[in-house]
Amino acid sequence: MNFDWSNPYPSVRTPVFARNIVATSQPLAAQAGLRVLAAGGNAVDAAIAAAAVITLTEPCSNGLGADNFAIVWDPASRRLHGLNSSGIAPAAWSLDFYRRKYGDDPANRPVRGWDTVTVPGAVAGWVQLHDRLGRLPFADVLAPAIEYAERGFAVSPVVQDKWRLAEPVLKDFPGFAQHFLPRGRVPHIGEHFRLDGAARTLRLIAQSKGREFYLGEVAAAVERYARQTGGSITAADFAAYWDFVQTNAWVGTLSKDFTGSDGATYALHEIPPNGQGIAALSAIGILKHTAVAELPLDSADWQHTMIEAMKLAFADTYAFVADPRGMTVTPAGLLDDAYLAGRARLIDPRRATAMTAGQPPKGGTIYLTAADEHGMMISLIQSNYMGFGSGVVVPGYGLSLQNRGHGFSLDPNSPNVVRAGHRPFHTIIPAFLMKHEDGVAQPQMSFGVMGGNMQPQGHVQTLARMLWGRQQPQAACDAPRWKVMTGLDIEVEGAMPAAVVQDLAARGHRITRAFDTYMDFGAGQFIWRLGAAGVEGYVAASDFRRDGHAVGF
Repeated sequence: MNFDWSNPYPSVRTPVFARNIVATSQPLAAQAGLRVLAAGGNAVDAAIAAAAVITLTEPCSNGLGADNFAIVWDPASRRLHGLNSSGIAPAAWSLDFYRRKYGDDPANRPVRGWDTVTVPGAVAGWVQLHDRLGRLPFADVLAPAIEYAERGFAVSPVVQDKWRLAEPVLKDFPGFAQHFLPRGRVPHIGEHFRLDGAARTLRLIAQSKGREFYLGEVAAAVERYARQTGGSITAADFAAYWDFVQTNAWVGTLSKDFTGSDGATYALHEIPPNGQGIAALSAIGILKHTAVAELPLDSADWQHTMIEAMKLAFADTYAFVADPRGMTVTPAGLLDDAYLAGRARLIDPRRATAMTAGQPPKGGTIYLTAADEHGMMISLIQSNYMGFGSGVVVPGYGLSLQNRGHGFSLDPNSPNVVRAGHRPFHTIIPAFLMKHEDGVAQPQMSFGVMGGNMQPQGHVQTLARMLWGRQQPQAACDAPRWKVMTGLDIEVEGAMPAAVVQDLAARGHRITRAFDTYMDFGAGQFIWRLGAAGVEGYVAASDFRRDGHAVGF
């Protein structure tokens, strides 16, 4: 791709070029990954190290009780691997369980607390990645995280701001104030913070390679605290997930081909459902059948076409995507090219439309990426969902638990209805781009954009800028973004030109200018391969909307 290396947007960052590289949303996590690479580890080792550190240094987004997903290019086998390490619902959960506690109205499902806590999958994800693709001893990979857990760290600016906003919402949940408000308040920027008990948990994970987390001391502690404070999750649920993940973690990827402005064929890869990655594939598949690649970059015509395609993709995703065991439509049906061409014909170039689901053929998050000089590339995302997640923190273990159970539906007719042992609809999605060179698929970019339902929208917007608009990764990352909401409502970032916003409004879009870039417009990390992997290296970009950066050597 012959990028335009200029950057037309205000930015405090420049692209980073290196043969070994790590890009994360928090600087200490990026440096931890780099430290592991320098010690002889590979990109997977670096990603696990960074993921473990960031559970501590960006606790407003993820924790040891998070879930994760990953896509990895392995140069040795020349295969792309897809990992789904999202947790399952406890055995006690059912539609009747929630109706007894919250009534018959599906809108009354809980947002925080124990009744949103599914079994956390992140630790199992680290183990699965390391078992299949890691190089260094597992304990060595977790050593930087253990060090930060024992010694603490200085709180960074964006993290502190999100911590402050979470305090009034979560301060009364079990264990939250004890662990995250130890001085009776949110830590200041630059203030030293240590998450009590996290070092103990990380040491148990490192020594047992995850077994103590799911089959031993940590699982037992979660059950005890749940019993004391109103939860239903048990050690048996943790053990059931450990068994489940042994045969259900590696799920491959779904992909959609398209042509770049350089005439080459690219393929966007996403993790299959229960996640929303299929929305990005659907949108790209719809955009293939429009003239967006010929439209002026950043024009109202460009933005309108992209927005309408995203709305169509979301309409189908929200109607049909769930744990595959509950879906009535196959992913292949949702991505059928003839079906997506028909969806594209619904786009009116002059008017905004409130899109609805079609009839397909039957059939708070951190993101990080790493690549090494041998060609291994990994795209990894990890999340507690809504900021700190459920608000529940297990004393003595520093275990901040996610609230992914909120993603289930209490509508008995929904494919995503709550079921014991099932995975809820998930928002977090890593992405990977392949390029066909002389008929052979080669890795091109590991990337992701975090932030709720902004994630597939961020994938589509940044990818379109690079592949159709020829913008270099940092510029594509810095560009002002839009976010589809519901109906005709969209949010646009404050930096979007006023003339474009006015034109979109004239087409019927109901627009809100939003300035909380952290949540409203996500944040991304990107590593693009330059030439032959392992020879010419990579260029990386890191989003200014978070504290993080890209580092390399």
